[in-house]
Amino acid sequence: MGMSVTISVATEQDAEQIFRLQYLCFQSEAALYGNYRIDPLVQSLDSVRTEVVADCVFVARLGDEVVGSVRGKVTEDGAAAIGKLCVHPRLQGHGIGARLLRAAETALAEQRGATRFRLHTGHRSESNLRLYRRVGYQTVGRSKGADGVEMIVLEKAAGTYATTA
Repeated sequence: MGMSVTISVATEQDAEQIFRLQYLCFQSEAALYGNYRIDPLVQSLDSVRTEVVADCVFVARLGDEVVGSVRGKVTEDGAAAIGKLCVHPRLQGHGIGARLLRAAETALAEQRGATRFRLHTGHRSESNLRLYRRVGYQTVGRSKGADGVEMIVLEKAAGTYATTA
């Protein structure tokens, strides 16, 4: 009857669906800050394609439809920068974001040698902050995005997974 959501590595063919999903999902973030120039909304399709090829990118699929995505890459300091986690609005609140995050963390640690994970989210993004804290992230600072949005920086050590994820 119903289909299950599966998590897999993104392919180059997924780039356009990721691009469209990202644009849809980040509308609510833009509204929260009154800023429709945030990075996920102004990123080009070519840039998304480049990230899918070069970075660690996972998608959540419902049949052939990409309904979630996350990206990560290891930075010079050995931390993995995780970003642009998004789940289709009609499927939020069902654990898909946590599953995507776990898949990215596992791959970044096991395949790319990440020793810790770092992510940024807007300071008003309460649902994002709840998810990240529930899966073990802790606030380590604040920064200002290129778009002017105040961001909370969160980190956790590789290999630490909260049992509620």
